[in-house]
Amino acid sequence: MQDSPKKYDKHLRIDKYLWVVRLAKTRSLATALISKNKVLCNDLPVKPSKEIKAGDILKIQKSNAWFSFNVIALTDRRIGAPSVANYLQDITPEEERNKWFKYLEAQKAYQQYGTGKPTKKDRRDLSQFKEGDVYFDSEE
Repeated sequence: MQDSPKKYDKHLRIDKYLWVVRLAKTRSLATALISKNKVLCNDLPVKPSKEIKAGDILKIQKSNAWFSFNVIALTDRRIGAPSVANYLQDITPEEERNKWFKYLEAQKAYQQYGTGKPTKKDRRDLSQFKEGDVYFDSEE
């Protein structure tokens, strides 16, 4: 069952809306994004207490790209991920998406994606290579 937009005639704080439509993991992270001027409403910088309404255009900066969203409807309760499309429309230009994908590719060059931090064995092997240390498992 898909959630339909609930009529919410009031204005809603922008920090709460970012959290409600899952653009921010927590409301305090949404407030931090806004305070760092990484969120624009109708191309103007805002404060966390700025009240938005349906029809506003939100822009959010992630790394070097600006993602754009059209506010379709308001709700005061956090919604499930499948229902986000009923409240928010992604209108990000393709060149901004390409910037984001290039950034992600550049990050993969530092370390293979998904490998995480080096294991204890990886650190020992690297240390042995750099310093010539010998460990118990060596065959010398």
